[in-house]
Amino acid sequence: MASLAISFGSGAMTNSIADLKEAEVIFIIGSNADTGHPTIGLRLHQAVDQGAKLLVADPRGTDFARRADLWLRLAPGTDVALLNGMMREIIKNDWHDREFIKNRTDNFEELAIVVEKYTPEHVEKITGIAPAALHEAARLYASPGKRCAIFYGMGLAHHATGTDNVKCIANLAMLCGKLGMPGAGVNPLRGQNNVQGACDMGALFNTLPGYSGLTRDEIFDQYEKAWKIKLPRRPGKAATEVWDAILQGDVRSLYIMGEDPVLADPNALHAVAALKKLDFLVVQDIFLTDTAKLADVVLPAACFAEKDGTFTSTERRVQRVRKAVEPPGEARPDWRIFSDLARKMGYQMDYESAEDIFNEVAALAPQYRGISYPRLDKVGLQWPVPDPDHPGTPVLHIEKFTQGRGLFIPEDYTPAKELPDDEYPLLFTTGRHYAQYNFGSMTRKTAGIEEIYGEALAEINPGDAARLGIQEGSLIRITSRRGSIEVKATLSERSQLGTIFIPYHFAEVPVNNLTLNNLDRLSRSPQYKICAIKVEVLKP
Repeated sequence: MASLAISFGSGAMTNSIADLKEAEVIFIIGSNADTGHPTIGLRLHQAVDQGAKLLVADPRGTDFARRADLWLRLAPGTDVALLNGMMREIIKNDWHDREFIKNRTDNFEELAIVVEKYTPEHVEKITGIAPAALHEAARLYASPGKRCAIFYGMGLAHHATGTDNVKCIANLAMLCGKLGMPGAGVNPLRGQNNVQGACDMGALFNTLPGYSGLTRDEIFDQYEKAWKIKLPRRPGKAATEVWDAILQGDVRSLYIMGEDPVLADPNALHAVAALKKLDFLVVQDIFLTDTAKLADVVLPAACFAEKDGTFTSTERRVQRVRKAVEPPGEARPDWRIFSDLARKMGYQMDYESAEDIFNEVAALAPQYRGISYPRLDKVGLQWPVPDPDHPGTPVLHIEKFTQGRGLFIPEDYTPAKELPDDEYPLLFTTGRHYAQYNFGSMTRKTAGIEEIYGEALAEINPGDAARLGIQEGSLIRITSRRGSIEVKATLSERSQLGTIFIPYHFAEVPVNNLTLNNLDRLSRSPQYKICAIKVEVLKP
């Protein structure tokens, strides 16, 4: 597959945050950067303040949606239909970049065949977007000769069709030649701190560090020589598939580091049942999370300010982090815990410092080859950095793709597996509030943050509220086919008719008891963003 698909598959931004100032058109889809990525959100607002046109596709009425030049309020989970419809309009009106397509891509003819059926009228039936708005969105993004940047987040990826969504984004960018220049590109916003670095290091079920896959013997030979061990040459099991494997008896023990699946995993009660069935559970974390409370052994880890190392940000920037304070009690850096455990299990994992480990990373992973602590002490570097004299790569895919031509991979729209019916007539979706972080194990211990937003509220459109007899502050019960939660309601036009939204930060309102563990066929990412629910009023 062409290198474009590889770089997008890694989830890395093709461009830098800083070059947003050069964007002339910004397309935000499946992201509310104000709440999920507020630093980047600020840069996006600044770019719009400086004259960039803003196109937003989002079911919710976010601040970005409300200030957009064009807001596409599509039905949840219909992104593929919308993007295919935009591409059909672009091709039909000859707004595509013929030279870019000819010189740098393959399979355009197949793309044109697939998107042809996505007429404006067909797209409107699926998405709710009027033909005139679809036409204007296509014209605005295509904007020949202008620098156009796409930003997307978990609202695009956290579906059972998340991979299809991302492929369509890549297709759209290549169709219009909006790659390989500042102020353009495809820019995924990662879900958590250092997710990019973890994926770079091979913390995925189907690749070695550096995204080298599992088919190249010479790469395996390299790692086996360095680590003096024989590696299994088959895919592992995706984290989202572990729970079924436990319940089927194929997995009997589990080691969890820095995750809280009791709250975080979709259909969380399913995960809890699996955790309780284990013969042995180890949790390594900085707090006693709900998952750690179920563990046989808890290994206390140091937090970011209590250890040395590096982070790799969503823009591929590798940066140093330096210990500011000593870890409390028996807490230790993760690498020391792993090394000591490995030695007790008979494998000599002999590192003296975090820098030793980074030097090994640079020796083995080609994207990091030219990076060192002395260089990072001066400035963060964006991979790939192929040699010690290389300045880093702020923009990917200038002039050519790394390993070949960009490959169009067209996909058809597939409806979500679980949609409203007579028994469960509403849609449920989740997201973030800017004041809280993930499932609150850190932020909810801070009184000032709790004063800003310390209680889960179910955001309901006033039209739905009137029909259901719900008032501001009503206590309601929300039930899906997997579980129930009780929560207070707040009335807001931000939510579409027929959709209820709740931030997922609150253990006392475990929203993932409701969500669906239907998985993407390739990434195995779950469908957090759509499930069918019903609502009962407990206290008006």
